Order: sequence, then structure tokens, then C-alpha cells
Amino acid sequence: MATLQSLDPHTPMFAQFKEKTGRIVLANTFVVPKGRTEVFLDLFRRQAEFMRARPGFVSLRMHQGTAGSQLLLNVAVWESTQALATALGSPEFQRMAAEFPDDIVSYPHIFEQIDV
Repeated sequence: MATLQSLDPHTPMFAQFKEKTGRIVLANTFVVPKGRTEVFLDLFRRQAEFMRARPGFVSLRMHQGTAGSQLLLNVAVWESTQALATALGSPEFQRMAAEFPDDIVSYPHIFEQIDV
């Protein structure tokens, strides 16, 4: 299973689930070792297909760092923290998450859109 790290050590993602919200954005940065990107993406595509069918899912986009970067960034929009937590907590998702190699590091964090 991928190693989970807090992007914001003062507010870990799992603490963010306690706050009831409307629409949220899950930004999840993955550090994928060189030569492992295709393996990672194959597993991630299966997860994405599963998540798209979950209640409250809105959209998902994956981005890859340039110039040989080992970073991939998933940006997913959900109707609420509750919808995301329910999807992440499902036994099916947990089985898929366990398939990710241990050398992948994940930095998930939940955001709300603000106007600027």
C-alpha cells in the first residue's frame, strides 16, 4: 500500500473529514519512483473507474510533473467530504488501495474553492 503523508501536518486529511462541507477538491500528490509510472497509472485508472461510479463524485484529472519529475497530481471534485469519505472507506476501494506498491508516497489534502 502507498505510504500516506500529510501535506499540512497541522491539518491531516483524515481530520478534515470531521468538517461537513459542500463541494470539495481532493488534491493528491503522488511521488512515483522512476520507471514505475505506468504501473502506478494502471492501478490508478482502476481506482478512478470505481470512484466515478460513487455517489457524490463530480470529476477527476491527473497531472504529471514536467522535465522528468517523479510527481503526479490527482485533482478530484466531490459534492462533500462525506461523499469522499464514504467512497474511500468502502471495502472495494480499500482492496484496490492495498495493491499500490509501498514505494509510492501520497500527499492528499482537501480544499474548498474560494473566489479571488
